[in-house]
Amino acid sequence: MKNAEFKIQTGLDAYNLKAAVRKIGDDFLVAIWGGEKPHIGAVAVAQPRPSLKDSRKTSASASVFCFVGHKEDDLAKAVSEKLASALNTPVVVTAGIHWDNLDAQGIQQVLKNSQILTDLIRDKLLNN
Repeated sequence: MKNAEFKIQTGLDAYNLKAAVRKIGDDFLVAIWGGEKPHIGAVAVAQPRPSLKDSRKTSASASVFCFVGHKEDDLAKAVSEKLASALNTPVVVTAGIHWDNLDAQGIQQVLKNSQILTDLIRDKLLNN
């Protein structure tokens, strides 16, 4: 894929997530946000590598920085690793998602939507 720059979202439900994707050289920068107070809460940097279980497959390792008081680190790490291994290139993901009074069920929906968003991004990049 020569050039890639687009915005994408999961839908219009109560826990809609949005992303902006930009190709920089051979690498990708993905910003994910959602909720009432979008921000940057965590940054993950993933690099593809041969899988430890099967060196014929590509996996990824990531490092994460999370700002104090934020909880987007696991989400950013998972998205960056999944995209880096699928695209076989370094990926940086920023994530900042906030809804007031989010209960356990809401958190599960946000996590599900992050997986949906990741698949939408991956599919768009691989099919263009």
